[in-house]
Amino acid sequence: MKIEQIYTGCLAQGAYYIESNGEAAIIDPLRETQAYIEKAKMNKASIKYVFETHFHADFVSGHIDLAKATGATIVFGPNAQTDYEIYNAKDNEEFSLGKIKIKVLHTPGHTLESTTYLLIDEDGKDHAIFSGDTLFLGDVGRPDLAIKSDLTKEDLAGMLYHSLRTKIMPLADDVIVYPAHGAGSACGKNLSKETVGVLGEQKKTNYALRADMSKEEFIKEVLDGIAPPPQYFAKNAFMNKTGYPSFKVVLEKGNVPLLPEKFEAIANEENVLVLDVRHQKDFVEAHIPNSIFIGLNGGFAPWVGALITDLQQPILLIVPEGKSEEAITRLSRVGYDNTLGYLDGGIEAWKKSGRDVASIESISAEEFASRLQQHELQVLDVRKDGEYQSKHMEKAQHFSLDNINQNMNQIDTSNKYYIHCAGGYRSVIAASILKARGFHDIVDVAGGFGAIQKTSIPLTDFVCPSTLR
Repeated sequence: MKIEQIYTGCLAQGAYYIESNGEAAIIDPLRETQAYIEKAKMNKASIKYVFETHFHADFVSGHIDLAKATGATIVFGPNAQTDYEIYNAKDNEEFSLGKIKIKVLHTPGHTLESTTYLLIDEDGKDHAIFSGDTLFLGDVGRPDLAIKSDLTKEDLAGMLYHSLRTKIMPLADDVIVYPAHGAGSACGKNLSKETVGVLGEQKKTNYALRADMSKEEFIKEVLDGIAPPPQYFAKNAFMNKTGYPSFKVVLEKGNVPLLPEKFEAIANEENVLVLDVRHQKDFVEAHIPNSIFIGLNGGFAPWVGALITDLQQPILLIVPEGKSEEAITRLSRVGYDNTLGYLDGGIEAWKKSGRDVASIESISAEEFASRLQQHELQVLDVRKDGEYQSKHMEKAQHFSLDNINQNMNQIDTSNKYYIHCAGGYRSVIAASILKARGFHDIVDVAGGFGAIQKTSIPLTDFVCPSTLR
């Protein structure tokens, strides 16, 4: 028996390759499927099943392409309705895979069709659960992502309470837990950095699995502090439910080199977005005017999903050399399938053609501190709410980068803004968006709050109002 977790850090997502006696199954595959096919081929195994734990909201799964390429059966749990052919498993149904079995545990709550898969080994012993978004290490899945449901998030949280207590908590403490996500995913609020654990440890440490917890307490605690889901979540879930273009077609369409003249002609067409995915330092130094920066070196796909509101957005790419396929692949993972090509030769080719380039003023934290001593500056902090509340600069204006589209009316194009995040990635994203929207006096603070804390700039610790006397 072989179990391999295939973890993708950008999405904080775990897919799984399971194999026994020449038969393989894939659980929750990513959009690009060739790696799973090659792995099975290398092990001289055939992919028999593609198990989906639920309709994923944070990425587009590769189950349809994988089934077409291998002849594998797509398996969803009860209540899943799709526009393509699947096998709807029954609760407690077992699937043979070589010398092992995969048992279906219907665990609604995160979504109605959410299912946990229990692996029973060659000796008939419960070995591991593939818990999807039902159970994470340190947390459970958010219960507010059901597609077109009349049920409230409180209703789903109540279902999740019963699913955990009737299907998962009765399992032995030594059962291994393989969740669909780890820290960094927006599918929960308190996910561990660890990606594999054991159930007994979760029973001791996971707040949602407290033995003495009432249903009412569970609902309150699970819902407390959940931020609104990113705008692309519902759209990705819909794609997973109804189907999507083949990844091969998406890649062939988008992975096209364009000379500067052709690139510029397409860029000037209505609604085309020029997306620069290089390192933030490279973007700051020189970029195509009105292009938007979201770098491959950071949380690329989730930030694309949070900030580009139209999945059909026509996109032209500026990429580091040799990175066009990676960029298109990572866009497709969150449903952005309308890449039209990339600039052949990159920004250097653009410069050599005599076309205009723009830049962003970027200063060190030390220079920022020096300017603050001499003048009162407009400072914009684009970190997440929790980061800002933990510690921030006095008088800094704040809204999270996630919410920049909703907060444009809070800032003024006539002002000069000094922008920072935690480390320098998000602030350049914000600066690029603001520049494209007419904010021409923008200064990026390189190194972000991490560097600011090492200067003499006064900082304010957040004090919870309930502690004030």
